[in-house]
Amino acid sequence: MTTTRRTILKGSLAAGSLLAAPALVRAQTKLVRVGLIPSEDSRAMLESSAQLLAALQKNLGITVQGFVASDYNGVIEAMRSNHVDVAYLGPFSYVLGTTVAAIEAFATAETAKSSRSFYRSQIIARKDSGISDWKGLKGRTFAFVDPSSTSGHLFPKAGLMKLGFDPDKDFGRVLFTGSHDANALAVANKRVDAATIADRILDAAVQKKLVDRADLQVVWESDPIPESPTCWRKNLPEELKANIKSAFLNIRDITWADQGKLNRFVETNDQAYDIIRETAKVLKLDLTKMK
Repeated sequence: MTTTRRTILKGSLAAGSLLAAPALVRAQTKLVRVGLIPSEDSRAMLESSAQLLAALQKNLGITVQGFVASDYNGVIEAMRSNHVDVAYLGPFSYVLGTTVAAIEAFATAETAKSSRSFYRSQIIARKDSGISDWKGLKGRTFAFVDPSSTSGHLFPKAGLMKLGFDPDKDFGRVLFTGSHDANALAVANKRVDAATIADRILDAAVQKKLVDRADLQVVWESDPIPESPTCWRKNLPEELKANIKSAFLNIRDITWADQGKLNRFVETNDQAYDIIRETAKVLKLDLTKMK
């Protein structure tokens, strides 16, 4: 290939890029694609997200289209390739996504059940157990929820490790019960000395009278764990991003997929998920296997 031909091709590619950018901007101002919670049943997911998509379309004044992938990696790839503009990701999947795609969290849902956009992991023990803080857990029988549970395993394990407690060696015996309610009952019924639980699930267990709060005490609690974020592609036009954020923040009282009844969306940012990054680092997690 001659130097002249190489120069012409290079110039043509550059011109093509310049022409494509305004076209993309124009397309984005007429259509916003939203990546939804991964599901094998895409039709059911679109139906359960209908209220969200309708509210966004009304608030934006342009067409909003749902996109469902088979897994979180599919959603991340869709954002990386500019096929999706906005997406809902799990906390660990979001952190993974930021390492391979230019995405940024901007909002998170506040559920009617909790009326907040975060929760905490706790370790509970009976008041008559002799355990008053995390130091008293050494040599005791202990229950986690599930190996992949954020508040039932990953966060409390990392939290104890940061305090110098080795969960793999310092407990007397460890078991996984499979559910937060089972953990609460295991402590209440003295099957184990202490166990992990999400604060909101402990509250619910007390309300359902599964356990008596007067019998229990919290001996360790995590920092706030952010709920799953809604994020956008960083390369969206700034005006469009401002409109999208406004559209989400003005949504009220809808039902959305596994989130259930939502009060609203509240603003968040990438830094809110640093606690997820720190936990992944402490536990040396393979984020490609997380949600």
